[in-house]
This record gives sequence, structure tokens and C-alpha cells, in this order.
Amino acid sequence: MGDEEPTTDGRRARGRKRRADIIDATLTVVQRDGAAGVTHRTVAREAGIPTSLTTYYFASLDDLLVAALTSVADAYTERIRHIIDHDGDKLRGLAELIAESAGPGRERALAERELSTLAARRPALRPAARRWRENVAELARTRTSDPEAAEALVAVADGLCAAILLDDGKADSDHIHAVLIRALDGEPPG
Repeated sequence: MGDEEPTTDGRRARGRKRRADIIDATLTVVQRDGAAGVTHRTVAREAGIPTSLTTYYFASLDDLLVAALTSVADAYTERIRHIIDHDGDKLRGLAELIAESAGPGRERALAERELSTLAARRPALRPAARRWRENVAELARTRTSDPEAAEALVAVADGLCAAILLDDGKADSDHIHAVLIRALDGEPPG
């Protein structure tokens, strides 16, 4: 019996790694080809595995896309949770996170945005897509009890992310910070 546990644990670890590799490959395909380019075959090719393995871990394309978007949402949740839980200017932390959508992080942010937008057409993706908005609303509630102000911050954060991706330029975290303050407080900073 003692011999079975390490083998089982090893298989589980390999299975978790394989699943994570498939999710990473999915995000790479979305970055390169857009969400429309995601098929079991293209993901398997990107991951360097047989197509049968992608269908073993993810029976449908929705399962695959949900897993990819959930992975992204988990990473953002962790980042925003860190901002909320630590002292300091929470809006500054959010501004810096949003600014990461420019430069080297642009392609990944674009893939993430595309998957989130796809949720409007694919209901299975909606819970994962909503998490960014829920996390930003939670951050807003650390500064205000006004639900409309929190909603304004969520809308502005979404809009800033989209603008950065559309402008394809450098993001100024100081400017983003000022806009977030204005959205939340309704007044200019300083």
C-alpha cells in the first residue's frame, strides 16, 4: 500500500502539470490566433501533445476556454487580493496592475480581454469573466460604502484596460491612478 501512494501522487502531479500545460497552450493560441483559433487540435499542437490528451482533460471547447479564463481570473484574484490585504494606496496598486496591460504584458492582456468578451456569447465563461469585476468592486468597497461609486470604479477600470489595449501604447500609472480616484471620489486628486 505504501508503494501505491507515491505512484498515485506522481500521477496526480503529472496530471495537474499536463492540465496546466494545456491551459497555457490555450492562452498562447488565443494570443496568436484569437479565441476563434482555439480547437483541441491547435491547442494540442501548441502543447506538443496528442489531441486525445486535450479531449481527455477538457471534453468540450467550452471546458477548455473556461479553464483558461479561470486560470486568468485566479491570477487576477490573487493580485487584487494582495492589493486589498496590504497597507498602502489600493488605487495605486490597481493602477499599476492596469498599466501592466501595456508593453510586454499586452499580448497576454489582449488574450484575456478576448476571452472575457467571448463570455457575452458563451454563458459557460461568464462566472470566470465576472471575477475581475467582482474583485475590483471588492477593492472599491475598501474605500467607499457607496455602491454607485464602486460600480463607477469597476466601469472605469474596465474602460482603462480596453483603452490601453486599443491605443497600443505605454500606460501611465500616475494618470490611471488619477482617473481611478476621480471615478471613486468624484473629485480631482490633490
